Amino acid sequence: MKAVRLLTLLALLAALLLLMAGPGTRLALWDFRFGFTLMRWALYLGVGSAGLAMIALAIPRLRRGQVGALSLAIVVGLATAALPLSQVQKARSVPPIHDITTDTNDPPTFEAIAPLRADAPNPVEYAGEEVAAQQREGYPDLGPLRTDHPPADVFAAARDAAEAMGWEMVAAEQAEGRIEATDTTFWFGFKDDVVIRVRPQGDGSIVDVRSKSRVGGSDIGANAARIEGYLTELSDRLER
Repeated sequence: MKAVRLLTLLALLAALLLLMAGPGTRLALWDFRFGFTLMRWALYLGVGSAGLAMIALAIPRLRRGQVGALSLAIVVGLATAALPLSQVQKARSVPPIHDITTDTNDPPTFEAIAPLRADAPNPVEYAGEEVAAQQREGYPDLGPLRTDHPPADVFAAARDAAEAMGWEMVAAEQAEGRIEATDTTFWFGFKDDVVIRVRPQGDGSIVDVRSKSRVGGSDIGANAARIEGYLTELSDRLER
């Protein structure tokens, strides 16, 4: 009974570590690296407690009268391990970069946001061809939005789309065709910055977007997903 109780407690501890990892980082109770460490231990404890509980279920002497507790350890352990495990798998499936843009040859530049990133581990400058090559390999379909609408109309729609995404607006310079904003991630509270560039192209306009994380090496695909989501939102608004 003590061994079964210990497995259940370990599974619950794993769940607690997972629940603490993100909010604690968001509230600045600890560095994001420690938050990642908590997630890693949640994965280890979740898998370990669930695995041992499965073994115990297969042993008649151990499972007698303890099926409910062992089942709880399995469910909680596996459910807890699922999130960090999915993040690990996602990280392995995308390039280990954190600066994504629809124009790798001439990426939009951060102006108003640059001072806000002064102390950020990831510099505001674009790293160049090394990052561009990884992006082209990992996100070959990511590109600018081209539209027949005039730049003034596109800029207004682009600003409204950024606000609809829930981003914090930092700058909206229509004369320059530049919009800058910051997106705060839900769980860890990471600050990722976005710059949108609207320029005339022929009788219409072209929209380029760049999204860059302030911290971390790999963004686990977050910046590319953010750009894709934003361009979808903008396209929908222009079609209305």
